[in-house]
Amino acid sequence: MTFTVAIIGRPNVGKSTLFNRLVGKKLALVDDQPGVTRDRRAGEAKLGDLNFTIIDTAGLEEGGVETLTGRMRAQTEAAIEDADAIFFVMDARVGVTPEDRHFASLARRAGKPLIVIANKAEGRAGEAGAYDAFTLGLGDPVALSAEHGDGLAELYASLLTALPEATALSEDDEDVRERLVLAEDEDGSELDPTKPLRIAIVGRPNAGKSTLINRLLGEDRLLVGPEAGVTRDSIGVEYVWRKGEQERALKVFDTAGLRRRARIDDKLEKLAAADALRAVRFAEVVVILLDATIPFEKQDLTITDLAAREGRALVIGVNKWDLIEDKGAKLVELREEAERLLPQVRGAAVVPVSGATGQGVDALIEAAIKAHEIWNRRISTGRLNRWLEGAIDQNPPPAVAGRRIKIRYMTQPKARPPHFVVFGNQLDELPDSYQRYLVNGLRQTFALPGTPIRLTLKQGDNPYAGKKRKR
Repeated sequence: MTFTVAIIGRPNVGKSTLFNRLVGKKLALVDDQPGVTRDRRAGEAKLGDLNFTIIDTAGLEEGGVETLTGRMRAQTEAAIEDADAIFFVMDARVGVTPEDRHFASLARRAGKPLIVIANKAEGRAGEAGAYDAFTLGLGDPVALSAEHGDGLAELYASLLTALPEATALSEDDEDVRERLVLAEDEDGSELDPTKPLRIAIVGRPNAGKSTLINRLLGEDRLLVGPEAGVTRDSIGVEYVWRKGEQERALKVFDTAGLRRRARIDDKLEKLAAADALRAVRFAEVVVILLDATIPFEKQDLTITDLAAREGRALVIGVNKWDLIEDKGAKLVELREEAERLLPQVRGAAVVPVSGATGQGVDALIEAAIKAHEIWNRRISTGRLNRWLEGAIDQNPPPAVAGRRIKIRYMTQPKARPPHFVVFGNQLDELPDSYQRYLVNGLRQTFALPGTPIRLTLKQGDNPYAGKKRKR
């Protein structure tokens, strides 16, 4: 079943760029100056398995009926009337403007299914501005970069939700949809098990990383030896892991051992370390491999903190387990140490393993797959705010200068890792201890062990700031 979507928004927010991206051709003129588009233009768009008509419109501006801007606006209103759904586009780098708020009310009055798109959301500036789109009150925005093609999967999922009947496939074609979009849980997981899971094995030199990967592959694929620093390049090896009826495609990266920066004086070792850090950034799950005979050295903690700051899912592998005598007591001790020394990834799986004998290799991969699922988890705004209300009642935020900090609501704009945004007043005064209280509560309530949790505080501007008080 076909349908029509109109792209609307104020000038120069990237409507024509999005139009060209969806039709797959440069049909609409694009330039940095506003007002390039004047007439509405229709094209045949394709997004995943959806084929529909997309209408590019002029930027919404105020103007008299007979003026050029007035006639351009009339064309846009006609497009809205003909459309089955609306893409309301705002510029994430600029944030929500008064014009956006004004025309958002126009879009709301149209009574059509509406998807808010925070365009130009690439980079830090775009990411921060995208959160402003929540204040329009038009639902959860889709953070997107029409120029680079980022965020189209989220746009696809939003279209399915906005137009369930129009986007429904026939029973004969349902298997096509299943290959393109996974059955999501209540909260909309971003997990895609059809893609190889990227796992980086990192740790200090001579922790047994290459030996472990060779054991996993069942062949001497990687060079190993008793000397520290044998591995230099980060080598990615594709492999299909099977256990019983379980099967998962993996791409496992072996990396150079990471020593303290002060001890690195060789140029090749510096390059190898930089390559290992790059592997961490491109991985989805990072396995921190410890030496069971000397675990949790200072460098181990530094490497774990690096992976957490990069936002990767984490698993702690304890290698050379065959050398440990009292295994039960040692494992309890290691898990207690992990909880104490690594609070930023509290609950991360600690898996004993032996690259020499193969013990625990399957358990390590299972832990990595589980950590990846948690890393991709999304929690609905409704569930979040029901939890937030109870958390605030149990432990209210402190008062600052006689005024209590007010937390209004919370949402999760993205996963990978789970990222939560808290909206309220005076949040710049919210103590770190209270932020940790919220993060620990999220981790415990929504079962997010071992994954880094991002928490962003977003407060409204004070309209009276900078104004003199009248006497």
